[in-house]
Amino acid sequence: MADRIDEIIKRHMNVQRDSLLPLLQDIQNEFGYLSEQAINRISVSLNLPTSKIYGVATFYDQFRFEPRGRFHIQICHGTACHINNGSRIIQEAERLLKIRDGQTTRDGMYSIEVVNCMGACGLSPVIAVNDKYFHGIDPRELKDILESCKEKDNKL
Repeated sequence: MADRIDEIIKRHMNVQRDSLLPLLQDIQNEFGYLSEQAINRISVSLNLPTSKIYGVATFYDQFRFEPRGRFHIQICHGTACHINNGSRIIQEAERLLKIRDGQTTRDGMYSIEVVNCMGACGLSPVIAVNDKYFHGIDPRELKDILESCKEKDNKL
C-alpha cells in the first residue's frame, strides 16, 4: 500500500498546497478511502501538518476515512424518499447491520451511506447496492436484499 501511495504522490511531485484536492482524489480513487497512512505520507511529502490535510478532506463530503464494504448500500433521504419511509429504511438497515451512516461492518461485508438524492424521486423510496438500484422498497425487504448480497459473495 505504501508503495502505491508513494507512486501517486510522485505523480503530483510539483503539487502546491492549493493542489491538494487532486492528490487526495487520486489516492481515494485508488484505495476507496483516505487511510491514516496516506495522510501521513502526504504530510511528509508536502511538508504540511496532518491537521491541515484532514481539515481540507473533512470539508468535502466526497472523502471517506474508512474503506467501503464489499456491498456498499446507498440509501436515499431526499424529499420524496423521506416522505415514503426513507427514514424507516435507514433505521432498518442500521438495525440489521448494527452500523450507522458512514460505517462499515467489522467483517468488511457492508457499508451504509445516506445520500441527499439519487435522482429517482418518482420511484421512491430508493436504495442502491453497489450501484444496483432497488426502488419502491419496503423496510421489510431489506433483509432479503442483504441476504442476496451474502449469497452472491459466497459464490465469488
